Amino acid sequence: QLQLVESGGGLVQAGGSLRLSCAASGIIFSIDDMGWYRQAPGKQRELVATVTSGGSTNYADSVKGRFTIARDNAKGTIYLQMNSLKPEDTAVYYCNVKYYSGFRYYTQWGQGTQVTVSS
Repeated sequence: QLQLVESGGGLVQAGGSLRLSCAASGIIFSIDDMGWYRQAPGKQRELVATVTSGGSTNYADSVKGRFTIARDNAKGTIYLQMNSLKPEDTAVYYCNVKYYSGFRYYTQWGQGTQVTVSS
């Protein structure tokens, strides 16, 4: 079983920056893709950014050029550096980790961390 602990959310003014972290513990040597998703009130959860085990990244169009995802495989941790934040970035941010255990493939979600951007 993989455990995820998120940190780094908070309240920031528009134009500011925040850095989210998500630390995995457990079977970290079998982690595959990792990513960040977000869910705003009344909206569906959406992809923000992902990074593969090989380091390839993918971003939602709405955050390209402003957010950067990175992973530290040795620590089993992913980060999301968020710059030039906008009020529409306000949401609960969830980390997502896909991993192998035995012959099965699992998806694990973090508990979520609130990001609020004031105008």
